[in-house]
Amino acid sequence: MSFLSRFIRPFSMNSTPATPMDVPAGAQKATLAAGCFWGVEHMYRKTFANKGLLDARVGYIGGDTESPSYRAVCSGRTGHAEALQIVYDPEQLTYRTILEFFYKMHDPTTANRQGPDVGSQYRSGIFYHNEEQEKEAKKITEQVNKQWWKGGVVTEILPAGQWWDAETYHQLYLDKNPSGYECPSHFLRSFPPLAD
Repeated sequence: MSFLSRFIRPFSMNSTPATPMDVPAGAQKATLAAGCFWGVEHMYRKTFANKGLLDARVGYIGGDTESPSYRAVCSGRTGHAEALQIVYDPEQLTYRTILEFFYKMHDPTTANRQGPDVGSQYRSGIFYHNEEQEKEAKKITEQVNKQWWKGGVVTEILPAGQWWDAETYHQLYLDKNPSGYECPSHFLRSFPPLAD
C-alpha cells in the first residue's frame, strides 16, 4: 500500500466503533503514542504475545473533541494523538519493560513526527493511569534521554484522559493487511541495558 493510499483507503471504509476492551481483575493498562498506531500495535502484539500482553487497542487520546473520527484526528485539529492502549498482566509483563520497548521501537526525538508522518497526531507520549506509572514513566524517560537518546527526547508524559477506540478497521490493521503502510521509524533499536 502506498503512502498516499494510507490516507485514502481508511476514509472510505466502515467507521464502526470497536468493542471496548475487557480488563480482567489484576490486569493493568498502559497507554502510549509513538506515531502511526498500526505499526505500534503490530510490534507490541508480535513481541509480547503470550508474554503478559492480554489485549491491545489503537485509538485516540489527548485531544479536546468528543468521539473523534480517524479523518478528524488526521486533520490535526482535534488535538488527539494516535495511540495504543495495552491491557497487560503485571505478573508477566512489567510497566518498565513496556516503556523500555516504547523507547526502542520509535524515535522519541522528533516533535509531532515519526518518519514521513507529520502532525501532532504522531507525537510521542506516555499517558499514565496512576501515580506509580507517572513516577516510572518520568524515571525511565530521564534514563533513556541520558543513556540512549543523548538529551533529545521530546516525549510528553501526561495523565491518561478520555480514551476513544479507533474504528474497527484500524484494529489489528497490519495483521489484516500484511503489505499495509508501516512507518519506517518503527523498528527495534539495539541499546545497552539501562544503568540506574
